[in-house]
This record gives sequence, structure tokens and C-alpha cells, in this order.
Amino acid sequence: MKPLTLRATQRLQFHKGFTLDDAVPLVPYFAELGISHLYASPLLSARADSMHGYDVVDPTTVNPELGGEPALRRLVAALREHDMGLILDIVSNHMAVGGSDNRWWLDLLEWGRLSPYSEFFDIQWHSPDPLLKGQLLMPFLGSDYGEALQTGALPLRFDPQHGSFYVEHYEHRFPICPRDFGELLPIKTLADRFSGLAYQPDAYLKAAALKQELVEAARDPKTLEAIEDNLNLYDARQPEGFARLHHLLEQQSYRLASWRTAADDINWRRFFDVNELGGLRVERSAVFEATHGKIFQLISEGLIDGLRIDHIDGLADPRGYCRKLRRRVDSLAGGRHLPIFVEKILGEGETLREDWQVDGTTGYEFMNQLSLLQHDPDGFAPLAELWTRHTERPSSFIEEAWLARQQILNGSLAGDFESVARALLQVARDDVMSRDLTLGAIRRALQELIVHFPVYRTYISARGRSELDDVFFLQALAGARSTLSEGDWPVLDYLEKWLGGQPWRDRPLGRERKMLKHACVRFQQLTSPAAAKAVEDTAFYRSGVLLSRNDVGFSTEQFSAPLEDFHAVNQQRLRTFPDNLLATATHDHKRGEDTRARLAVLSEAADWYVEQVEQWRPLAARLRSDASTPSAGDELILYQVLLGSWPLDLHRDDAEGLADYHQRLWQWQQKALREAKLQSSWSAPNELYEQGVEAFLSRLLLEDSGKDLRDAIGEAARAIAPAGALNGLAQSLLRLTVPGVPDLYQGDEFWDFTLVDPDNRRPVDYHARQQGLHTPPDIGELMFNWHDGRIKQALISQVLGLRKVHPQLFRQGTYEPLEVVGEHAERVVAFYREYQGKQLLVVVPRWPHQLLENGVYPLVNAQIWGDTRVRLPFAASTQNWKGLFRTGAVTPNKELMISAALGDFPVNVFINPDDQES
Repeated sequence: MKPLTLRATQRLQFHKGFTLDDAVPLVPYFAELGISHLYASPLLSARADSMHGYDVVDPTTVNPELGGEPALRRLVAALREHDMGLILDIVSNHMAVGGSDNRWWLDLLEWGRLSPYSEFFDIQWHSPDPLLKGQLLMPFLGSDYGEALQTGALPLRFDPQHGSFYVEHYEHRFPICPRDFGELLPIKTLADRFSGLAYQPDAYLKAAALKQELVEAARDPKTLEAIEDNLNLYDARQPEGFARLHHLLEQQSYRLASWRTAADDINWRRFFDVNELGGLRVERSAVFEATHGKIFQLISEGLIDGLRIDHIDGLADPRGYCRKLRRRVDSLAGGRHLPIFVEKILGEGETLREDWQVDGTTGYEFMNQLSLLQHDPDGFAPLAELWTRHTERPSSFIEEAWLARQQILNGSLAGDFESVARALLQVARDDVMSRDLTLGAIRRALQELIVHFPVYRTYISARGRSELDDVFFLQALAGARSTLSEGDWPVLDYLEKWLGGQPWRDRPLGRERKMLKHACVRFQQLTSPAAAKAVEDTAFYRSGVLLSRNDVGFSTEQFSAPLEDFHAVNQQRLRTFPDNLLATATHDHKRGEDTRARLAVLSEAADWYVEQVEQWRPLAARLRSDASTPSAGDELILYQVLLGSWPLDLHRDDAEGLADYHQRLWQWQQKALREAKLQSSWSAPNELYEQGVEAFLSRLLLEDSGKDLRDAIGEAARAIAPAGALNGLAQSLLRLTVPGVPDLYQGDEFWDFTLVDPDNRRPVDYHARQQGLHTPPDIGELMFNWHDGRIKQALISQVLGLRKVHPQLFRQGTYEPLEVVGEHAERVVAFYREYQGKQLLVVVPRWPHQLLENGVYPLVNAQIWGDTRVRLPFAASTQNWKGLFRTGAVTPNKELMISAALGDFPVNVFINPDDQES
């Protein structure tokens, strides 16, 4: 097949309510919009009813809930008819575990280290806990083990279809090893042969044949009845049955335990702190081949045109994995270049490693760069003062992050932390110079080091830390030194040496080198989830100075950044990763792209917003169940969420609309309370507090008592909505024109005022979007009806059309910032791109709130721009350059007046006349 030009991607979230076949009739719409590649959520077989696909249970098949492989082929065929490709999200770090649907996991539980899958999962078999010697902790019980046993919540079952025994606990299945079937079977000859497996080295292979014999025997009703009767002896509700079942379970390769034990005692790596997602050892060749086989088959058949790697930082060796994947993909692609993107959170000053041989990230850092551009730095001080005065919480986000990291390391990740600490203790014991270091001292130093880590992780190799890694590690070291007592400083010096300062290849082959490498890998696989859980899943819900600066991949300690920084990162991207994805919304975002764009307006109107809050809080007092519910922090965060997400078509007397909005808000609110872990949490929900907050929200949105506050907030949302919409249009145009590949999230060609998942994964009304695209774009009508979102769709369609006509201009064209002068120069972003005579000029406003003068449309009156103008670096032709919708013709000379460039549309793109003929 011919190579496909990667111009723009459309992210789709597949699940049983939106299958591969459901996407087929939408392909012509996406093609007409200007999309070159669909970018699909994971398609391999996931847990039943999965809404996201990241909980894979069988990587060897395409998910039947999505239509299976036949549906995938139908979708690809439809894409090919429109010269479009398919980029597939894959999950290399983990699989869904627990339950009864992952055959690899069940085999592991059944046979322990004898299972061929025992090396697939990242398990620490040699636990220092004597209760876990050679066993996996199974923290899936809803109560303590003894209580679950005694109450009959762990019944022993027989599966006649597969000739196996297992213990059941709700949706979970815990297999019994065939070596222990002897005592469970009333058929003596078969029982003896099963018991004999305990002495046979090839027990795993022989057991399969014996199980089949058991299946045959169980077809006799009398035999099946005898087996079932025998299970009554293991009824743990009776003292004798309790003892028998407990003894049987003690012999297994796992130990059943309450879910609460996971945080402290877990001895296998999870995805973050999720018990139902088990870490894979994809660095092992057998695991790599087994988990990627179906993907490689689809690539070799020409069905896949690119890959997106989920959670790359969870892997033991991201660089090695990416390079290995690149070699394999290139060998299968038949001369095509398949882009590989990695989901990577880049910290401030961090860049993606070029030697990974990937095409870029999924674009979280671009969301951050664009957000920083749209925030007015003058707004931080009044917003921070408001927050601190009312909540008595830190105005500095980094302080909240530090506190959250300490809580996470001592809470849900305590077991993972302890594993790293003990690994480092072993390293210390191997050297006579450090063998007196205590576990307590290592714990203290290690915790402070991780708390102050400025990036998700380092990438230590056999050669130690790289120069870039060293910068971040030394930052963390300095932070740890500032909070530790001087007595622990020598431990930090050892950590600096062990964790990449001294290459492990300098040590002789053998145990010492192996232990040092193990400690380094475990350390790096801990800093990443510690950062994610503390920042994304905790501090984001605690710190409310301005929520538009709280999102995945954001350098949240920054409030804004100079325009020069935005231009600099665009130029760097063009040099290093010209095909990097550019996202402004994802399935993981905390707030929709237009929710953030509207909230950013508060940075321009900070004093006004402070006044609003001071008026709202007294109105809110009458809605409270008690004086402390909600807390001041939760109340102020709620106000911002309401302002950012208030629907454009929601009116004060719209009872149905308010009820729907209330439902969405409460879904967000409950999640926010539990993620913050201040008043409630997932592990210990504070029902009384949550009920009080729900009552407050209900009164505010649904009852007469909340009318005054509801009307005031609605009016404030309408006041900033036009500037928010203009920010949203500017955000869209910049994503479509700077170096990189624009990535559109499903449905976001219309306004996106969503909140965190599941709100941002609601069904999309594609019929309305198809109708909108088929309506001829009349600029006056689009502006008049800007609330319906078609103005955003028309902008996207127009610019994607330009990308289709001039692909190399957008991919390889130079990027040159343009100087803006005049009255409102600081409120304009302008740049110039050029490729082989094709010239592109982009002009967008920023900080537009004051310029709109309380207008009702997201368009700055041309006269307000005054003498503001862009200085051009070239001698323009005397022909008119036409902008979007072939309106706003201008004749640029050495300067372009903003009043002319943005006279009839809020943002604009100009291409030189010679190229407009095509």
C-alpha cells in the first residue's frame, strides 16, 4: 500500500456502546473534516464492559465487544477508501488481573513459579515477610481473610467444563493447584495420580491430561454429584470446614488478603496503586513477543499505520523497549514508516530523548505550553491571595505536591516504597563501607529524594545517569538535603552514587551488580507513580488558585510564561520531533479544552473574580448543612468548575438542563472529594461529608434557595464566555498551525466544556457535527450563532483543508516568530512559516477579555486594535492575501495591521497568493 501522509489525528474511545462498526459510517465525515488518521483507544480484548480498553485480559485477540477482528478489518477498509490510516494505542506496561478472565494470570495463580507465565508479571517472589515466602499477595477480599473465610465468602467450587477447582469471591476466581486435587476427589485412582504430581518435575504438562480425564469422569452425573458432595467438607462456616479450607489455601502459590493490605504488603508491581492492573515484564523477550504478537500481525498485514505506547515510564527500560519496537515495526512495515508515539509526561526543562527512535509524545506538554501562553501573569497574586485567605492552604502548588507525595509514599504506595528501600539496603550490605546504614535511615533519605523529584523518572543505564538525568537528580538531592537533618546527609551521598552516579557495569558480574541494577529499576518505577498519584490524582484536586493550570502534563508550579518561550518550544519541536502530536484535550484531561480556555480568562479578570467570590460566599452560607460543609477549598474549587463548564445554552428556568448539569457536577464532585483525600477518600469514604456537599450542590442548582447564587454564577459565566470562546478558537488555530501533528479528541470540533472522566467520555452527537460541516460556512451566521460550536468546527475544517493542500509547509516549513508593535502588541501572537516559496502567516489574540468590552461575541472590534500591527520579515507581493473563509483580504507590505487581519474573524491564517490557486 502507498504511504499515508500524517496530517491530523482524531482520537476515538471505543467500547461496547461505540464499536468499530459504529465508526465505519463516520469515516467520510472525518475525511471531509480533514483528518488523515484515526487514533484508536486500545482494541485488544479487555475486561468486560471496559469503557477505555486499558484493562487488557487477552492481548492475542481483538476485543469481541468492539466487533472483533472482522470489524477492525471493515473499519480499515473504510479508512483506505478515503486514503486514511489507523494509529493504535497499545498497553505494554500492564494487564488486568483479579477477576476470572485473564488466563495468563489464572495459570500463574494455579501453578505459581511452575507456570510459564510466572516471569510475565513483575513479581517479587522473595518477600522478607515469612507469610509471603514464595507466594503472591492477593489483596482482593472485601474483608479480612479470616472473616471472609468464616462467613462463607470464599466457597470452594468445581468447574466440570475444565476439570478444575477454585475458590470464588464475588467476581474473583482463585484456582487450586492440581497437585492438591487428591484430597478433593472421591475417585481414588484419579485422586492418587493428581497427588503424584507433587513429586514429578513435569507436573505442569502432565496435569493437562489429567484434567481432561477429570472432565470426562465428571460427565457421569453420579461422579459429579460425589465431587460436589465432597466440597461440603470445605464449608468454612463450620469449624472443620474452616480448618480444611484454610489448610488448602495455605498450600497455594498465593495468599488471600483484604484489599487494605495492598498498600503495605504488595509484592508485585501494579499500575500506580490499582490492584486490578498487574505490571508486565515486557523487557523479557518472551513477554514482548506474547503481548505484541497480534499487533505485529496486524502491522504485517498493513492494517495498522502507527502506534501510541501507553505509560512508557512504567517500563523497566523505556529506551530499550522503544528501540526494540522500532526495529520490529520497521521490519514488518514493508518500507512504510509507522510513527510511534509515547505517552510521556515531560517536566519543566525536560525533553523527549532522541535516541529512543520514536516520533514524539502524545502532546501533553503542548497543552501546557499553550495554557501558559494564555494566562496573564498579573492574575496570579490576587488569585493566590484569595485562595490562601479563604482556605488557609498553600498558594504554591509545589507545596501541595510535596505534601501529597509524602502521603502517597506512606499510604497507597507504601509497599512499593518499602520494596525499593529494602533493595537499597541490600546494596548497602554488599559494601563494607556502607553496611552500617540502617533501613530507617535509607527510608528517610529515599522518601525526601522522591518527594522533591522534579520529573517523573530518570533513565539510568549500565553507564549510569545521563547529563540530563543528572540535572534532575541533583535538583531532587538538593531538595532532600534542605528538609533532612544533617545526620542523614551521608545517606543521600550513597543514594546519589547507587542510583546512577556509579554505573552498575563498573561492578563485577554477579549478585552485587544484579542487586544494584534491581534497585535502580525499582526506584525509577516508583518515582513515576508517586508523581502521578500525588500530582494528577491528589494535588490537582486540592490546589485551586486557578484550575485551568491543573491538568495532566502541566508544569503546575508555573502560572504563565513569556511569549518567547512558546516560540522557542515550537522551534525546538520542529528541529527534533516535527511529527510530535499536539493535543489540547485527551481521554485523561481534568477539564475540557474550552473549559480551561474559559477559566484562563480569570487570570485577566482576577480582581473582578475576587469581588464575585466575596459576594457569593454569603449567599452560599444559607445553602450549607453545617458551617464546615463544604470546606472553603471545596467551595472555591466548585465555583471555578461551575464558571468553566457552565453550558452556553443553559438558562435559569431550564429545569431539565439544570438537572442534567447537576448530575454531571455531582459525578465530578464526588470524584474530586475522594481524589483530594482531605475530607474523604476512595479507601475511606466520608459519607456524612459527601452527603453534605451533595445537598449543597443540589440546593445551589435545583432549589429555590439557591436561585440568587445560581443566577449570580450563571451571569458571571456568561460574562467571561466570549473571551473564553476566543481563547478556545486561538487554542485550536495554534494547535493546527505550529510544528507538529494536531490531535483532535472525539467531538471536540464543537465546544468542549467537559470535566474529568467519565464526563469527557460521554457519547458524541456526530449527527449534529455532520450537519454542521455540510452547512456552507457563512462568517456572519457562524459568529451570530457562536454558541452552537459550528464556528470552531468551521475553523478546524478550513485549516485542516490547508494542511491537506500544503502538507510539507505545515510539516517542514520554517517557524519564525514575528514582532508585534503598537497599542495592544502584548495581546497578539504572530508567526511565519515558509517552505519552498509557500508562505504562511498566523495571527491570534491572547488575553482578549478587556478588548471585548463586555461584548456578546468572541470577536474584537477592529477599531479597538488601533495601531497594533505585525512586522513582516519579507517583501510581500502586492497581491491580496486571503485569510480564512476567503475573507479579510489584505495586502501586506512590511507590516500587517491587526485591525485588517482580525477584522471579521477572531483568528486568522494567511497563505501567499500563488499557493491559494491550489
